[in-house]
Amino acid sequence: MSESLQKEVLVEFPADAVAVVRLNRPEATNALSLPLQAQLSQAFTDLAADTRVRCIILTGGEQVFAAGGDIKGLLNADPIEILQRHTELVWAPIQHCPKPVIAAVCGYAFGGGAELAMHCDIILAGEGASFALPEIRIGIMPGIGGTQRLVRAVGKFNAMRLLLTGRPVSAKDAQAMGLVSLVVPDAELMQEALKMAGQIADMPPLAAMQIKEVVLAGVDASLETALMLERKANQLLFATRDQKEGMSAFVEKRKPKFEGR
Repeated sequence: MSESLQKEVLVEFPADAVAVVRLNRPEATNALSLPLQAQLSQAFTDLAADTRVRCIILTGGEQVFAAGGDIKGLLNADPIEILQRHTELVWAPIQHCPKPVIAAVCGYAFGGGAELAMHCDIILAGEGASFALPEIRIGIMPGIGGTQRLVRAVGKFNAMRLLLTGRPVSAKDAQAMGLVSLVVPDAELMQEALKMAGQIADMPPLAAMQIKEVVLAGVDASLETALMLERKANQLLFATRDQKEGMSAFVEKRKPKFEGR
C-alpha cells in the first residue's frame, strides 16, 4: 500500500509495522523546498501517531538522498523571512519522533540533506553515498542543526573540517568518523534497511521508545543525570505486558509476541 502527499513525499508500508518515507523531487535532486518540508513534517506527525508503525525508514532516490535547501527560494530572502519560516517547528516532528528512524542514503546527502539524515537514529549508506555541509561556499552556514549534531556525532576536529571546507566525504570516511552506522553496496541498501527495520519492529515498541528517549536526553546531561534517566526508564518498563511476555518467552524458549503494552 502507498500514499502520496502531493507527490513530493511518498509514504509506503512495505512490511508489517514498517513505514518508508521517500523524498520525491527527482527533477530537483530532492532539494528541500518549503512544500516538501511541510509534507515531510506532516508525514512524520501522522506516523508518530499510527500505532501500526514501529519503525520508519527515510530515504531519497537511487542517485541522491537530498541535495539540500532550495537555493532559488533562498536567494532573495531577508533575515525576517527566514526567521518567520520557523524551520525548527517544521522539523520538530522528525526530531521528536518517538519511533526509531533509519536514514537510508544513496548518492549524495548535502547541506540540508545531511542535516535531515542526522535527525535520524541510524544512518545506513550505500557505498556510493557522500555527505557534505557546503553552506559556507554560498555565504551561509547550516541552520537546521548541522553544526550541533555533527560535532556531537564526529567530534570537533572532524566537524570543523567538514563545516569550514564544505567538501564532501565518502560513505566509508563518514562511517570511520562516526557519522554513518553501516555501509553496504548501493544495490543492497533498501534491502538492508528493510531488514534492520523489520528487526527493530519485532522488538517491544515501548522499550524501543524508551531507549531512544533516554539516549537523546542523556547526550547533553551529566553522566549521573543520564544514568538516573536510564534507571527510571528501565524501572518503568517492568510495568509493561511486553516485559512479562519477553521474559516468559525467554524462559519458555519460544518467540515472544510484543503488543506495545
